[in-house]
Amino acid sequence: MTAQGVDDAVQEKPEKEPVTERRLHPITPLRRAWAPVAVVIGWAVHDPDQTQRQLTRLTTTTLLIALAVIVPAAALYGFLTWWFTHFAVTDSELRIRTGLLFRRTAHIRLERIQAIDVTQPLLARVAGVAKLRLDVVGTDKKDELAFLGERESRALRAELLARAAGFAPETAHEVGEAPARELLHTPPRDLALSLVLTGATWGSLVAALVVPPLLWMATHSVWTVLATALPLLGAAGASSVGRFVTEYDWTVGESPDGLRIDHGLLDRTHETVPPGRVQTVRIVEPLLWRRRGWVRVELDVAGSSNSVLVPVAPREVAEAVVARVLPGVTVPPLSALSRPPRRAGRCVPMWWRGYGLAVNGSVFAARQGLLRRSLALVPHAKVQSVRLTQGPWERLWRVADVHVDTGANKTVTARLRDAQEAVELLTSQAERSRTGRKEARPDRWMV
Repeated sequence: MTAQGVDDAVQEKPEKEPVTERRLHPITPLRRAWAPVAVVIGWAVHDPDQTQRQLTRLTTTTLLIALAVIVPAAALYGFLTWWFTHFAVTDSELRIRTGLLFRRTAHIRLERIQAIDVTQPLLARVAGVAKLRLDVVGTDKKDELAFLGERESRALRAELLARAAGFAPETAHEVGEAPARELLHTPPRDLALSLVLTGATWGSLVAALVVPPLLWMATHSVWTVLATALPLLGAAGASSVGRFVTEYDWTVGESPDGLRIDHGLLDRTHETVPPGRVQTVRIVEPLLWRRRGWVRVELDVAGSSNSVLVPVAPREVAEAVVARVLPGVTVPPLSALSRPPRRAGRCVPMWWRGYGLAVNGSVFAARQGLLRRSLALVPHAKVQSVRLTQGPWERLWRVADVHVDTGANKTVTARLRDAQEAVELLTSQAERSRTGRKEARPDRWMV
């Protein structure tokens, strides 16, 4: 090639567009300004006696001067942290630069994004802003962008998902949010009734009402009673009112970028169950729910904190949703579950009747529990390893446990199987897992 040809090739090569950095919503400094105030509150809570003594020494003038210093300092801190926070979307990554004194730049590869959740705390809903939380493969902590305008957050989420799906950068922003088809909606009445029929709710409530009076009669110490009563009341509230507020208006929809979950009474959350990343599905059936035919569906997702798929629903409806999150997997009927041999009762009296196992061409299913039944479903393609364990008492009665490990660092166990059956299951399950991984579809967005 001649020198003239080289020059022409260089001129024809398009110049790379500069990366445009953006800032968060202008309301963000109000959120960041709470940090210095939180430090002062934390010091006061840590040493309340010293705090009380210091407050008694303060005059009105000193208190006003302190407020005149703390409030502008907090406002300045919030403004500076907002000013020095930028984000940008490049051809291959999402870049987030933060830090006032110590700079931090997060480079998030777009192809490693597996879920993007949009959350709106109550005050954020009032202000019309939202928070983006990103689930990235290989990281435990979620990166987040807080806050963005509500419309901007949804547009950015759609663009990032389109980039992760392989759309060209120049067309990704035009794809828009993928449409969703509603699969399930939990009525508030059913949710409230299910919490009333949950044993954990009544157990925590009884403990909160019974334990503090007993402690008072035994110790006559107010601090001991408060130190015990407050956590118990908090646990009772979290298992009843807290769950109702969190799981209120639970809606599951199907879209090309996965299953979308919208829920929340005060804080509104829009989550996404990533396609192909679900490792285990658990169908939970508490004792008092069986008469109504209700179940709860929980998830183990690799690298994600999403753990609930269906808070409460009729069994046939829940199984239809499971079929969407695990394509090709059918939930084995109760009649297909085989119990351990009767001699297993020598190892675990009575409770051995709650164990069961079913293995078909698509899934490894293990059940446990008598009062609160839980059926765990693991697709063969998601099995990372298979183990057999047998203690001395189990060896005496010729039974063994088979453990199936998944990519979510969780284990599903088939308890107290016949020893010979366990050995055969170990070998056959390893072969099913190898075959399942070869035939599994790729974990891709919008396919």
